[in-house]
Amino acid sequence: MKHISLIGSTGSIGESTLSVIRAHPTRFKVSALAVRANVSKLLMQIKEFEPQLVCVYDEKAAHRLRKALGRRALKVLSGNDGLNEVAKMPQSDVVLCAAVGACGLGAIFSAIEAGKAVGIANKEPLVVAGHLIMKKARERKTHVLPIDSEHSAIWQCLQNLNGHTEKTVERLILTASGGPFFGKTRWELRAVTPSQAVNHPRWRMGRKISVDSATLMNKGLEVKEAHHLFDIPLERIDVLIHRQAVIHSMVEFVDGSHMAQLAVNDMKLPIQFALSYPERLRSQVPKLDFLKIHSLTFERPDRRTFPCLDLACSTWRQGGTAPAVLNAANEIAVARFLNGDLSFLGIPNLIERVLARHRSVTNPDLNQILEADSWAREEAMRI
Repeated sequence: MKHISLIGSTGSIGESTLSVIRAHPTRFKVSALAVRANVSKLLMQIKEFEPQLVCVYDEKAAHRLRKALGRRALKVLSGNDGLNEVAKMPQSDVVLCAAVGACGLGAIFSAIEAGKAVGIANKEPLVVAGHLIMKKARERKTHVLPIDSEHSAIWQCLQNLNGHTEKTVERLILTASGGPFFGKTRWELRAVTPSQAVNHPRWRMGRKISVDSATLMNKGLEVKEAHHLFDIPLERIDVLIHRQAVIHSMVEFVDGSHMAQLAVNDMKLPIQFALSYPERLRSQVPKLDFLKIHSLTFERPDRRTFPCLDLACSTWRQGGTAPAVLNAANEIAVARFLNGDLSFLGIPNLIERVLARHRSVTNPDLNQILEADSWAREEAMRI
């Protein structure tokens, strides 16, 4: 029995995680749940999974939860201190962070410091502080478990290499569906609406990550994640458009052979593999039907029409605090687009303007990363 602390339990990844736990009641138990502010959904989760501890990040929402619980003996925390308590809860074996954006970065460090295995479903922590996260995990001799379907695919392909990744792997190939605007021109993207951008053709995801997929920023973030997770140089990580989204990523080995992971499009599969690792458990997800797969096609990304991919990759090469600035500016840009205050094509333009104003700090510590993040958000809003 593994005990799980789940940060971001009311989002799409959080709900998929609870579905996996529900399907394997003798293997997984919820120890703690954390959300930003969705008290109504959290109340239903508390009733079903009976955690020992909950955190509602927003203090007003936490007060509403305490009032709704009445005399029920359940510890309710709030804010960053509450997230940290959830992360280092002694009873938990695995902490799965599925919070949106850079929120939860401190909790990830708390979990690793406490010796917990950490599943990271949101891309931002590894993007802004991946070098620090992986260094701390090595020091504490614990695991950082990939949750993204692409990184889970690579992780599964790299099993049993016994630490010889650098000598054995030629390159990593991240696949991308291309999002809802594949094949469009910049002229056609001028009047894109938020509802069109979040209508992903293959995956059911949250609004922010859906927009990132539409701009291809999502794939840029994944390149940085893969670099940290698998210790592969950035120049040996490629991106290919694979519209069928059957192959979730591939590894090319030095002898010219390739290994790919194939599955249906369901986040419960990579989540379950991370929670059950190093075992594999039966899944309730439908099996892949090869007789219904008529073709597997691959194309290069259209980097001129979707400049966020190159913008991200050039920022990773720069290093320092620049990745934190890009990530924060992107979060603000996407939020403004979703609110109708910024055009779709304005997203990369805003990010580029913020980056141009930033003086990057080399080899930053966590405080310098957080300062850069805060500065970038304020600068993006000011622009």
